[in-house]
Amino acid sequence: MYTGTSKTIGSIVRVFKIGVTKHAGYSVWQRNYYEHIIRDYVDYLRIADYISDNPKNWKRDKFHDKK
Repeated sequence: MYTGTSKTIGSIVRVFKIGVTKHAGYSVWQRNYYEHIIRDYVDYLRIADYISDNPKNWKRDKFHDKK
């Protein structure tokens, strides 16, 4: 599948995303997301807490559907 000369993670992911988009016929990728590399255990714990606590904060989120 990968035929480019650059073998960085970014270039491999880009080629993968292009292939999936062409196969699906439309883009299935989220735009403008926050990306962060987990560098140590403390970083992992902070992110894990954010993920597990996130639903509790939805009521305060101005973009959350209040139905």
